[in-house]
Order: sequence, then C-alpha cells, then structure tokens
Amino acid sequence: MSTIPDHYFYTEAHLWVHVDDDDIATVGITDFAQTELGDVVFVELPEVGSEVSAGDEVSVVESVKAASDIQSPVSGEIVSVNEALAEAPELINSSPYDKGWIFKVLINNSIELDDLLNASEYADFSKE
Repeated sequence: MSTIPDHYFYTEAHLWVHVDDDDIATVGITDFAQTELGDVVFVELPEVGSEVSAGDEVSVVESVKAASDIQSPVSGEIVSVNEALAEAPELINSSPYDKGWIFKVLINNSIELDDLLNASEYADFSKE
C-alpha cells in the first residue's frame, strides 16, 4: 500500500502538493507514482522565476520504464527547484514526500487548491 500523507493535496496525475503558511506549494510525485515509474534516472527541472498556470508542463521525470511530463497543479511563480535531483534523481524513489520534491510555486490563486484531491479522495482514486 502506498503512503498518502493526510495534510497534502493531490492531483489525478499522481502529484502531491504541500502548501505552507506563505502560500508556497511544494510539488512532487506520489509514492504510488514513483512505484509505477520504477527507478527514476533523470529529472528535468523547471526554471526558477518562470510564471506557470495550473496544467502547464513544467518538468519531466524519466525512469527506466518511461518519461512522464509533470504539470504544475497550481498557477504562480516557480520560486525554487530541488537541485539535489540533478545528482540524485533516485531521491524521488527513496523519499517521494521529503527529499524527492521537485519544485515550489508561489501560489497566485489559492482557489485552485479546491480543484485538488484530499488524501481520502486520492486514496480512492489511486485504487481504481
């Protein structure tokens, strides 16, 4: 069974979103997704400072099985990327909710969070 932290939001594309008190959303792929992908071998990171809209492709995660486009779940400015993934992309596999985060977005429309799944909804969705 995959780990699904209660205090995160999720997308149907198997991304997790954790929002801090400053409206910064940290984004990564879920435990379920990293298991499905297999060993991650490369991560293309978005550019810090770029403006993104919810649904924009901003990153690519490549594994031994496939390459997956990563879309931003929220609109805003990319304020940080996980540089550690350049040298150790396998952090997505070993620590998907901690050291394996991909990017951070300063949210400019928090209403978009209402479109995301909570942990219970995501658990039901990922069983399908």
